[in-house]
Amino acid sequence: MTTLTLIGKPDCHLCEVASEVVDAVVAELPDAAAERLEIVEKSINDDPALYELWWEKIPVVLIDGRFHAQWRLSPERLKDALEAAVT
Repeated sequence: MTTLTLIGKPDCHLCEVASEVVDAVVAELPDAAAERLEIVEKSINDDPALYELWWEKIPVVLIDGRFHAQWRLSPERLKDALEAAVT
């Protein structure tokens, strides 16, 4: 199982855009790949440690706990990374 973690906060425009990109990319993945993917959304408002690490960089995307992107999320780059991670 591959985990994509989206770190953001409520009322964050870039976070909403990143969530839409994640949804669109996952929708384009083959069913077998999408089934091996878990999407977790976390808010920096709920976790002081996340706030300390990422407050000025949200949205942040981690794939299996490793940094993938911050601020603006490239659909093409995310698709490539997810395809590589779930195979």
